[in-house]
Amino acid sequence: MAAESTPLALPVLPLDDEVVLPGMVVPLDLSDSEVRAAVEAAQAAATSEPGKPRVLLVPRIDGTYAATGVLGTVEQVGRLADGDPGALIRGRDRVRIGAGTTGPGAALWVEGTRIEETVPERSPGSPFRPGKGDPYPGQVAELVTEYKALATAWLRKRGAWQVVDRVQAIDDVSALADNSGYSPFLSTEQKLALLETADPVARLKLATQQLRDHLAEQDVAESIAKDVQDGVDKQQREFLLRRQLEAVRKELRELNGEQEGEESDDYRSRVEAADLPEKVREAALKEVDKLERSSDQSPEGSWIRTWLDTVLEMPWNERTEDAYDIQGARAVLDAEHAGLTDVKERITEYLAVRKRRAERGLGVVGGRRGGAVLALVGPPGVGKTSLGESVAHAMGRTFVRVALGGVRDEAEIRGHRRTYVGALPGRIVRAVKEAGSMNPVVLLDEIDKVGSDFRGDPSAALLEVLDPAQNHTFRDHYLEVELDLSDVVFLATANVLEAIPEALADRMDIVRLDGYTEDEKVVIARDHLLPRQLERAGLATDEVTLDEGALRKLAGEYTREAGVRALERSIARLLRKVAAQHELGERELPLTVGDGDLRALIGRPHHVPESAQEPAERRTAVPGVATGLAVTGAGGDVLYVEASLADPETGAAGLTLTGQLGDVMKESAQIALSFLRSHGAELELPVGDLKERGAHIHFPAGAVPKDGPSAGVTMTTALASLLSGRLVRTDVAMTGEVSLTGRVLPIGGVKQKLLAAHRAGITTVIIPKRNEPDLDDVPAHVLDGLDVHAVTDVRQVLELALSPATNGAAPEVPVAV
Repeated sequence: MAAESTPLALPVLPLDDEVVLPGMVVPLDLSDSEVRAAVEAAQAAATSEPGKPRVLLVPRIDGTYAATGVLGTVEQVGRLADGDPGALIRGRDRVRIGAGTTGPGAALWVEGTRIEETVPERSPGSPFRPGKGDPYPGQVAELVTEYKALATAWLRKRGAWQVVDRVQAIDDVSALADNSGYSPFLSTEQKLALLETADPVARLKLATQQLRDHLAEQDVAESIAKDVQDGVDKQQREFLLRRQLEAVRKELRELNGEQEGEESDDYRSRVEAADLPEKVREAALKEVDKLERSSDQSPEGSWIRTWLDTVLEMPWNERTEDAYDIQGARAVLDAEHAGLTDVKERITEYLAVRKRRAERGLGVVGGRRGGAVLALVGPPGVGKTSLGESVAHAMGRTFVRVALGGVRDEAEIRGHRRTYVGALPGRIVRAVKEAGSMNPVVLLDEIDKVGSDFRGDPSAALLEVLDPAQNHTFRDHYLEVELDLSDVVFLATANVLEAIPEALADRMDIVRLDGYTEDEKVVIARDHLLPRQLERAGLATDEVTLDEGALRKLAGEYTREAGVRALERSIARLLRKVAAQHELGERELPLTVGDGDLRALIGRPHHVPESAQEPAERRTAVPGVATGLAVTGAGGDVLYVEASLADPETGAAGLTLTGQLGDVMKESAQIALSFLRSHGAELELPVGDLKERGAHIHFPAGAVPKDGPSAGVTMTTALASLLSGRLVRTDVAMTGEVSLTGRVLPIGGVKQKLLAAHRAGITTVIIPKRNEPDLDDVPAHVLDGLDVHAVTDVRQVLELALSPATNGAAPEVPVAV
């Protein structure tokens, strides 16, 4: 407890940002005017009063005086260690500062009241033992013991052994608490709190807590410093050992006559400097450790170096920024490719979705990014491969092409194990490395031409690569670390969808490219093919001009294909002819080529439409020949079916099929024959000929394998034309499967077949009724040029396809000899 006594009048000695506690002896510099004024005022007052000069030591924090000061006596005035005048002042008692007063000298005088402290009573019956500590009540005694233990521990850490005995000899609670004023780690605010705490026990508790907090902080700092020092020692030791190892290896190389290695061999520094994912970095450092432990003659060393080179060359954290200008991307696609609306819409949708995901912070969801896997299926020459470059251009990404045609080794996709001599990563990893980014456009060209043998099935290895749910953790056999392919746009190209394994096709978004119409071919030839071939032929754009009629004739009569490769070759041939004639002096430039000039330049047309030929020259000029529609690997095509009856004298019966037909097509022929035999009477056909004479059905182009059920109605029509003697209309083509009851069943490839009919000059097409919804996929201008009939029964087909019978004329039935 504390009590106040008689007021005192004292000169103020301000202490800027410093606190002196009772019992402390401090030297003060008299060169400070305020200090000198206070000391001189105290000395002047001491001449009239007995005792040493007295001053009031008051802390001044940020210009503000504290409410409590310390009564100090001037013990000595002289010179400080640096030679400046100074005074030695000892703190005596706490003083509560009151109002200002007057006194001698220039100092500020105030009235103050000494704060009398009440020391806790000793335990009853406990004698005072000097030097052994005064026995206080239990809690205070424990507090004194704890403070002395903490202070001793701190002083020992600082090596101040001579001070330990002095602290241990202090028995007074108040003096022990005020002794903490010497602690250099206490802030001014903490010392001020000790000064303003009048109760000795509370002050000792506060000093103990401050000392305890400081020791705890010091322990943490020492622990951190120890950890840092241990790490530094380990690094220094490791550095020393590595330098020793390098020196040993250098000596060994000199003994073996080898050259000193280059700086690039320091794989550890290269791995640590590279921007690698954490797991890849750990795997690389493990391999570096193996490399350092292995000898230079070990074959494992070369494997590890090759592997590390591959890992360091991979663009682990490199990505290109996508171009989110959706309209600009669509304009790029339209400028570089004509038509192909479906695939352009799909790419535009993909970019729009990625843009919205990026705006909403959904770039990575569940570790997966927003890649895409598209399969472009269509006949050759429609621009599948070049479309990949346009997609990369539109998205602002790098483009890499991976040719899969003829690949039969699974290791080409997943890579070889590192233990094999000449091991390499798979083509997917090499494509990413070549692209230099983790989000390129990778074109998997000719994915339907992938084969399999004893070395594995590459298409099975592609299952993980092309699965958006798995390819974010793709593992190549060579790398053996996870590679994130979820941001790659995979574009696979194929001619025939059926040749792709079902499980692989299920992982891809199928986009069909069914070929170009004649109008689209003219646009492509004018805007893309002609400028390119003019440059290759060394001709300027104003030297040779092909009008639209010439381009249309080239597309319609000189070539007949789904794509435009043959059309480009025809244009190149024409331009070469013009360039050669100009160099020979036979033709002047500039030149405009019309449709009438083509024959003189590149010869006669190769594909004259049936409707443009003379009636006697047409394929359907005799009974027994019908025009069908088929789908091949090159797109849709027109297929002719010829039928004849054998001479009854030869005794041949049954059905003969030629033209390299498959089992399904042979069964369709048997069904067509059976239908006519059972329903010939109602169709007014002489079915007796079918029972007595053998029927022969032939498909021209016998070197080309043919299969499928869609020629059923064509074969039925050819046999009906043969028996009735009625010609099949020249402008009619048909497709559809036939049943034993005469039903016309649906088939596939309607769009390709109608495009083929349009190219061939057919004007009337017969399709199954259930295929009528497929007409939505056919271009409108193609449908406008065709008269499409959707039928459900063979009888409707015969009514539409067969020309009217001649009055009274007996049918002339071709006889096969």
